[in-house]
Amino acid sequence: MSLRSRDGLGGRAAVVGIGATEFSKDSGRSELRLAVEAVRAALADAGLTPADVDGMVTFTMDTSPEITVAQAAGIGELSFFSRIHYGGGAACATVQQAALAIAAGVADVVVCYRAFNERSGRRFGSGVRHREPTAEGAALGWSLPFGLLTPASWVAMAAQRYLHTYGLTPEAFGHVAVVDRKHAATNPAAYFHGRPITLADHAASRWIVEPLRLLDCCQETDGGQALVVTSVERARDLPHRPAVITAAAQGAGRAQEQMTSFYRDDLTGLPETAVVARQLWRTSGLAPADIDVGILYDHFTPFVLTQLEEFGFCGPGEAPDFVAEERLPLNTHGGQLGEAYLHGMNGIAEAVRQLRGTAVNQVPGAERVLVTAGTGVPTSGLVLTAGPQG
Repeated sequence: MSLRSRDGLGGRAAVVGIGATEFSKDSGRSELRLAVEAVRAALADAGLTPADVDGMVTFTMDTSPEITVAQAAGIGELSFFSRIHYGGGAACATVQQAALAIAAGVADVVVCYRAFNERSGRRFGSGVRHREPTAEGAALGWSLPFGLLTPASWVAMAAQRYLHTYGLTPEAFGHVAVVDRKHAATNPAAYFHGRPITLADHAASRWIVEPLRLLDCCQETDGGQALVVTSVERARDLPHRPAVITAAAQGAGRAQEQMTSFYRDDLTGLPETAVVARQLWRTSGLAPADIDVGILYDHFTPFVLTQLEEFGFCGPGEAPDFVAEERLPLNTHGGQLGEAYLHGMNGIAEAVRQLRGTAVNQVPGAERVLVTAGTGVPTSGLVLTAGPQG
């Protein structure tokens, strides 16, 4: 049973530094180098040095372990290091882990990072290839032999049910793609800078796995992104307005699998997202109407719609109209569809920019941002709020 009360983590730590490499399709350098470049850029942004860092957090499915990155970046002794499982579902949980370490006093400055050559190297979108047998992987044996070999095919099952249940067409997903690409078009850091799309473009893009088209699927990107987390007290002495971690949560639902949870009673929702949503609203004391910007994980367009519904921004089946009418500023950096696919870490950086007031597509007066991590897998989320200026 998930938590039923507000937790004590909110307001104890803040994101004070962000740094990234360029986002490309062929970085021309190792994943370790990408990680180190992002970490150093984030520390410089925070006004800190490698000597200040005593904690590191990253994801599994990573070729650059915490200790190796620390050594290559010139970071000395570490009192805390950790990594989170389940791919993109780990993004916000890295920040939660950092905040937990700081709140518990086991670290003072924690760097969270993600770096990979996901286009020029191993491409997650290519699906399952050789893997060692695991209890977790055994669940895939009920899907792979029948042609469900890639993440797109796994999401397509739920997407088809969503359209059927609410009497919709694939155009419902196109609204997410259009909004993301609109924001990417004005973001110089985005791979699709200067290249907006229309609903007609979405409808004309080739099928990947029905009902998903090419423009429903996120990019595959080479690059690195890092974040620096420290206490709210220390943040007051640093150069930028801190993004206070007002709430952070992880969530897994009943009958949870890795993107193949097809044996649940209802395929139109995301129970793991509901677990995260309940805890974020409890701990932050906020509600959907209080959120100024939504940075929602968009590896595939259908799950953006489902997240909006699970978080209570609109009712079941109402998210396509909610997005089309732009009732909430959404993925103002262009998202993973438009800016880059860094397993959601670049979305957290965009939330920080919105709270600093430095985003390219700045939402006036943005004070509260919801950030989510990968969906269809055990997931995580954050509510970040603008802290006091130093």
